[in-house]
Amino acid sequence: MQTQIKEQGAPQVQMNDAAADTTPLLIIQPLRGLVSLQLPELWKYREVLYFLIWRDIKVRYKQTALGAAWAIIQPLFTMLIFSIFFGRLAKVPSDNLPYTLFSYSALVPWMFFATGLSQASNSLVSSSNLITKVYFPRLVVPLAAVLAGLLDLAISGVTLLLMMAYYHRGATAHVVWVPALLLLALVTSVGVSFWFSALNVKYRDIRHVLPFVVQLWMFATPIAYPSSLVPERFRVFYALNPMTGVIEGFRWALLGTNTVPGVMLIVSSSIAMLVLISGAYFFRRMETTFADVV
Repeated sequence: MQTQIKEQGAPQVQMNDAAADTTPLLIIQPLRGLVSLQLPELWKYREVLYFLIWRDIKVRYKQTALGAAWAIIQPLFTMLIFSIFFGRLAKVPSDNLPYTLFSYSALVPWMFFATGLSQASNSLVSSSNLITKVYFPRLVVPLAAVLAGLLDLAISGVTLLLMMAYYHRGATAHVVWVPALLLLALVTSVGVSFWFSALNVKYRDIRHVLPFVVQLWMFATPIAYPSSLVPERFRVFYALNPMTGVIEGFRWALLGTNTVPGVMLIVSSSIAMLVLISGAYFFRRMETTFADVV
């Protein structure tokens, strides 16, 4: 009798147990046809995901003097630099908000996206010992790296609330949209991370290119300036950057700016979902070669 064991991301294995006293025959075959995402498999290995998230959190702040305070220091110092050069010297408008609050409110979701992308893109290479020794869905590795950033997001979010209290800016009724906007930032970060982490396994140049990509992406996002500076006829194209909808929507929902996302948010959400789905399929397609080249 022959039985066949199929597991996405792992080779197909056939076991021949015709005789009880003989060693089973293993026939390894490559996966063929359209790659399936096998999403239920992620739930099956959820404990691995929890372990990797906890590991990434501990490694991020291991042997650091300030620990989780870096979640506040990084966006805070970036805010100060933007306030000096863009707020005071360049006199960039800030949607009738104090420029420090204007920039910091954008840096909170941006830092979550950028840090998750940077950590996740190198996650497969840094987990090579684990990947080459045991099978589990490799999607959980970059996913865990992004989800580990939720702790930093929560800490910097508390700082933002304190700043809002200092400037006497209360949350608007649109605050109910904040979780959905943060979910959009998560989807964008995970989707882009799937692309870059898979490419980084084969092309190690990615880790050198990524800092430039993140820096350019930041200036292509309305963080230091409002999207109202972009001519209205170009705003739909501007929204092809998914983080544009996140940032403008975040300011609108939390601080009540006049720039209602509207069509911009719809376009950004559509692009984010496209990046996520295409990135997941590309990752799964490349997954069978990770153990050989990582």
